[in-house]
Amino acid sequence: MQELIQTRKIMEDDRKQIILQVLADKYCKHILHSTIESPKSAMALSKDEKIPISTVYRRLQTLFDAKLLAISGSINSDGKKFFLYKSKVKAISIKCDLNNTTIEVEPNLSA
Repeated sequence: MQELIQTRKIMEDDRKQIILQVLADKYCKHILHSTIESPKSAMALSKDEKIPISTVYRRLQTLFDAKLLAISGSINSDGKKFFLYKSKVKAISIKCDLNNTTIEVEPNLSA
């Protein structure tokens, strides 16, 4: 059986620019890829992807502001806040000619 893939076309130029900047950053791409299947904490991302923790937190904020990352949180038994991050996108397709840039986003349905 063939699976129907739903994509969303990005129309706003500002949003396109943000997505292009995110994709140009290797750390943002690593974080998005690492969190497609299951949510991860900032510490797990730092360890798994070998990214300094301060860089992880900056990129998480960038991805959240770009609406490409979902955040869920809870409080553990010690009263400490615990956040998990998950990619809201499964794939991003870009087509660029000299006049137009077309960006389509495939949502991560497990997010």
